[in-house]
Amino acid sequence: MKIRDWDQNLKVRLFAEAMMNITFWMFFPFLTIYFADEFGKNKAGILLVFSQVFSVLANLMGGYCADRFGRKRMMVLSSIGQGLSFLTFAIASSPWFHSPWIGFISFAFAGVFGAFYWPASQAMVADVVEEKDRSHVFAIFYTSLNIAVVIGPILGAIFYVRYRFGVMLVAGIVCILLGMILSKWTRETAPLQKTLTPNGKWYYFLQNQFRDYSIIIKDKTFLLFILAGVLAGQTFMQMDLLIPVYIKDFIKNEQLFSIGNWVFTVTGEQAFGIVLAENGFLVALFTVFVTKWMTKYKERNVFVLSSIMYAISIIFFSQTHWLWGLMMAMAIFTFAELMAAGLQQSFVSKLAPENMRGQYFAAGSLRFTISRTIAPLSIPMTVWFGYGWTFIVLAVLALCSAGMYWVMYNLFEKKPTLGSC
Repeated sequence: MKIRDWDQNLKVRLFAEAMMNITFWMFFPFLTIYFADEFGKNKAGILLVFSQVFSVLANLMGGYCADRFGRKRMMVLSSIGQGLSFLTFAIASSPWFHSPWIGFISFAFAGVFGAFYWPASQAMVADVVEEKDRSHVFAIFYTSLNIAVVIGPILGAIFYVRYRFGVMLVAGIVCILLGMILSKWTRETAPLQKTLTPNGKWYYFLQNQFRDYSIIIKDKTFLLFILAGVLAGQTFMQMDLLIPVYIKDFIKNEQLFSIGNWVFTVTGEQAFGIVLAENGFLVALFTVFVTKWMTKYKERNVFVLSSIMYAISIIFFSQTHWLWGLMMAMAIFTFAELMAAGLQQSFVSKLAPENMRGQYFAAGSLRFTISRTIAPLSIPMTVWFGYGWTFIVLAVLALCSAGMYWVMYNLFEKKPTLGSC
């Protein structure tokens, strides 16, 4: 399915979200370093966990709201809310006013609005794309995101450290522009819903929401899919949590390469920007190819091998302080990421009834929101146990997720009504 054949909603989103993602990735990867410097590793880790608790709740509500109130409405409101959060963060780190606490609160609110956005965003793709093409479309969006992951950190390494206020200001403006673009040039795609508020009782909304999610969670296959994703996510989420702090601590001024008398050296933050840009570059280059390749194999084998590759990569990270070694570890890490990138969203869409797609995608993305809630604990763990043991724990969790994926798929094969692989 070529981009020119896409629904207009998807075309508009592809290019508008690309603009927003580039500005977002100019500062987001460096925020863990910023909070660790401002609050210390222990406090920063706990605060990041605390901020993500609200994102988990918002993620569940976001899926419900996407099904009940519409994909477009939730995406527009979330974009504008996230933009206002970034503008507040910009003010809190301006030349005239400095408050890490207000910056942190703004970051937490931005995470909440982001959690409202993505279930609606993913459900919209499932609404307008046939099942046979969904993996490909999700892969294109994933590629677009990772082009931003290439460009954003490189620009961030240049501008963020010196001009944090300007970068955050631009990010806020771009997010608000995204909301305006979505409002003007996209249409609603959610199936019509019946009125679900008899007697006008205020708590009926929550009762109905928890009832629907309880139905989802009773599906053992889907529940194992979420739990396995949470375990694997403890490794994946370290890309912008533990890994930047680790690289900053061990790389001060390292020579990357030299030409004649000219030597190119990098600091820890610049080294992390290079490693992260490598991840984005490889993802942008190979997502579609690897996704097509992986569709030839059973999802069970792909999910299991992906988790094993995550474990190998995180052990590789722990064994080197050399930038080129870190780049090799990131290449393995990226391959693990690409293996399951397109298949995961397609797998959720197979399980989801049409009138509950938003909630299924929201519940499915709990893999990421719960992972991001727990993952910051790795930062204070390095203070308590050291980097070596922290990396070993992460590798063990990735291997446990491989076993859980195996069990999940065996249950899935016994449920022909859900689809087949």
